[in-house]
Amino acid sequence: MKKLVVLTGAGISAESGIKTFRDADGLWEGHDVMEVATPEGFKANPKLVLNFYNERRKQLFEVLPNKAHTNLADLEKEFDVEIITQNVDDLHERAGSTKVTHLHGELLKVRSSSDESIILDWKNDLVLGDLCPKKSQLRPHIVWFGEMVPMLEKAIEITEKADILVIIGTSMQVYPAASLIDYVKLNTPIYFIDPKPAVSKSNFKNLTIIDDVASLGTQTLKELLMNSL
Repeated sequence: MKKLVVLTGAGISAESGIKTFRDADGLWEGHDVMEVATPEGFKANPKLVLNFYNERRKQLFEVLPNKAHTNLADLEKEFDVEIITQNVDDLHERAGSTKVTHLHGELLKVRSSSDESIILDWKNDLVLGDLCPKKSQLRPHIVWFGEMVPMLEKAIEITEKADILVIIGTSMQVYPAASLIDYVKLNTPIYFIDPKPAVSKSNFKNLTIIDDVASLGTQTLKELLMNSL
């Protein structure tokens, strides 16, 4: 069974109603990202940051996986599919994907402020006074700007083993996630799904561009991959 590695970004969840990380004006849900997505922002105003992610978590329970998510889950019938996502939602898992690596953390988890290895499942509001077993304040399990990406090494190992690479809903302009494409084996087929692709076939060998939204693009991808078996 061929290993199909899929890199996903905000564009795949947008069709479910989850806003992309930053709007054109640089704000995230009306907030300066430096206020709500940095360690400094959390230190300066922890209540604001906790409330911000509480709202994001609530929104997650109001949306459903879309056809792009379920199409990728369906591909597990014929391929060894591993998804590496920049998204912090759980829509891949809810759609049925069984191997999902979250580069930037997960909304439905929290972690200790003093020991990042202490990670807990969390579905309710997180407030000041919610402590980890070591009595430190719990914080969102989100990789903020300026922080290390702990799952990057695992993502590199997965990408190195790809027989086929698929990129969906991400411009591949944000590092370190953008660097993953450098780890695929030479001549690995690459499929890029985006309604406004920022790459050309001259950039990579064996590149197939599917210029469509994620739900329709993954349907085309399924047909192409199934025909190649």
